[in-house]
Amino acid sequence: MPYSDFDLKAVKQKLGVHLLEQQGLFAGAPNAALRPAFIEILQENVPLARAVNTEKARSELIISPVLVELRKMLKHSVSLFSGIEFNVDKEKGLNGFCDFIVSASPEQLMLNSPVIAVVEAKNENIIGGLGQCIAEMVAAKLFNEAEGENKNIGGGIYGVVTTGTAWKFLQMEAWNVMIDLDEYGIEQPEKILGILLAMANTNC
Repeated sequence: MPYSDFDLKAVKQKLGVHLLEQQGLFAGAPNAALRPAFIEILQENVPLARAVNTEKARSELIISPVLVELRKMLKHSVSLFSGIEFNVDKEKGLNGFCDFIVSASPEQLMLNSPVIAVVEAKNENIIGGLGQCIAEMVAAKLFNEAEGENKNIGGGIYGVVTTGTAWKFLQMEAWNVMIDLDEYGIEQPEKILGILLAMANTNC
């Protein structure tokens, strides 16, 4: 089964993860200082994405620019992959395509050290995207362990489920996956990028 077939029940039963819900999991992450040029991009793109109101528009006009800005803020010390095939363990169903992956390596030609899995919520259903995101986080953990990279991943594996306008964040430590009960709107871009920076900085 591909990542997109996983729901919360399936990741518990088939992958053996423990799910923990926590309020304010990333509330302590400091806000990012945003470039005026990036603020202008959001001011132009967000209303357009909402007007077009398709998953493709939200992906291209909101999600991608946010993740590209993250890479810019980190001075290209991370790499960003979109629509990449990520086959880790087909027997466990950990195969298929990922919407976005952020890697703790600057190498862009091939995936190394995946640390953040970003899933675009289908039909604007963030809860429905959590299973897929957790499956990709498990795959990232197993990939890093197989590549001997786990010792270099200091802060664990992180996940994001987003509609573009709403963002929910997750953290995996060992086999425990903590799901932040809070959601952050694109009206708080400094907080969203602040959380993403905190995630990336623990691994870079």
